[in-house]
Amino acid sequence: MADRKPIESWLTDMDGVLIHEGVPIPGAEAFLKKLRDSGRPFLVLTNNSIYTARDLHARLRRMGLDVPAENIWTSALATAQFLNDQRPGGSAYVIGEAGLTTALHDVGYVLTDHEPDFVILGETRTYSFEAMTKAVRLINDGARFIATNPDNVGPSTEGALPATGSVAALITAATGRKPYFVGKPNPLMMRAGLNAIGAHSETSAMIGDRMDTDVLAGLEAGMRTFLVLSGVTQPQEVDAYPFRPSKVVDSIADLVDLI
Repeated sequence: MADRKPIESWLTDMDGVLIHEGVPIPGAEAFLKKLRDSGRPFLVLTNNSIYTARDLHARLRRMGLDVPAENIWTSALATAQFLNDQRPGGSAYVIGEAGLTTALHDVGYVLTDHEPDFVILGETRTYSFEAMTKAVRLINDGARFIATNPDNVGPSTEGALPATGSVAALITAATGRKPYFVGKPNPLMMRAGLNAIGAHSETSAMIGDRMDTDVLAGLEAGMRTFLVLSGVTQPQEVDAYPFRPSKVVDSIADLVDLI
């Protein structure tokens, strides 16, 4: 096989790669600074749809990491772009937070519980039985079912929390309708991100801490993939998957010299 072209653009997951439980991972600041100084296109990705890009920029800055809002790509932004491409000016009933509702408003979507085109499920810390019941009835009445990401659990300082994938499974059980998941590992999120920064998969790399989302999405989008062992996937788990990353490293600090 011919040697691949040099890496010109970088996509990286956030949690488990750049930060862990609200604390920067050693090497993250140096990696981001070198990216900014190099002028290479890059994106920080997250499947979490709770926060807007501006929110995340502010949160990361408080941790000492400088990531411009335009370099942050969330599953909420990817979902809004997908819906705008599929059905411009549509309507949706949304279960989620400001990250998702703001993204949908920005593409001209009307948020309503009256005969919406879509039911859109995102991340929230306050899933309510009333909202889920409304979603079930709207889907049964013909609304199309979309979810921002398939993650079943999310992290918190107290332990695991049920996340979008778990609530989607509940709604699916009640309706018999499975959602279309926009976020990782769907390569759609990666390709949309690459398009947003004018990058090509052949000369781009994806960095992640999960084999089942980050590496899989990068692989299916045609990018080089780097697995860091500072997050979810442990070294002994890598060989259990039928695919492999391009390279496995201990942390983001090991990739600074590749920029």
